[in-house]
Amino acid sequence: MKYYTRLVIPLLVTLALAFSKLYYGEESKDWEGVWSYLPHINTVLIICGFTWCLLVLMQILKKLFIKQYDISQEDNLKARKVLTQINILVKVANFIIILLGIGLILISFESVRKVGVGFFASAGVAGIIIGFSAQKAIGTLIAGIQIAITQPFRLEDAVVVEGEWGWIEEINLNYIVVRIWDMRRLVLPTTYFLETPFQNWTRTSADLLGSVFLYTDYTIPFDELRKELDRILETTPLWDKKVKVLQVSDAKEFTVETRILVSAKNSPTAWDLRVFVREKMIEFIQKNYPESLPKTRIEMTQKDINKA
Repeated sequence: MKYYTRLVIPLLVTLALAFSKLYYGEESKDWEGVWSYLPHINTVLIICGFTWCLLVLMQILKKLFIKQYDISQEDNLKARKVLTQINILVKVANFIIILLGIGLILISFESVRKVGVGFFASAGVAGIIIGFSAQKAIGTLIAGIQIAITQPFRLEDAVVVEGEWGWIEEINLNYIVVRIWDMRRLVLPTTYFLETPFQNWTRTSADLLGSVFLYTDYTIPFDELRKELDRILETTPLWDKKVKVLQVSDAKEFTVETRILVSAKNSPTAWDLRVFVREKMIEFIQKNYPESLPKTRIEMTQKDINKA
């Protein structure tokens, strides 16, 4: 019931203005001076009142729809999808309502109405001029609607944009706000996401694989590393128990590259899990196999010793 109370005030104001216009609208023709403009001012206020009511009604409908979806749940893919669509569509509807309200107010003036007739008479040339001057604004608006329909990303999707990793925080008709991991905000036009490639880490699922690279000496025992990885993962709730892999991914001149793959429920958890596994594996090598830490070997022959 609390949602509907927001509609009461603008509705009562609009109805009061409408009834007052009916009451003195005809009699005011005989009024002189400033009072002769009162009926027209009342008309403008009625249009503003109805516009206000429609805007409040859109917010009420938005809250009623959003109430059915909980974005705080762990598996919130559907909720984020619906919330993204609703947010953008409500913004489009508000834009149209305000535009129509301004248009009705303008045509209520006789002088503006006459100018409008002459304008539409030359609409061909005017349309071309306006089209060129407003093509970016119109393109941005269309891009916002296209994002709402196709949904290349949703609210709280983890993305990598312009070399920065973060989450989609706001989706507006003309710009997108990305909340970067260090709490900065990256603001980009909506057309950017339709023209420039970007990474979406949670497009179909929030699950992610995290990689950890270790560089050790050739003497490291890989079976012992695998046993230690199993022990580490069993002690942390960050791991979702789906993926755990330890492989030798490269053999370089002085070191062996070992890659560890682990899975987590979402991107922040995957980051924390990677940091945890890397720290514990390094501690394990330092404590149990210090001789297997990266080193540079120098081999001296008998000739070298004699020269020395």
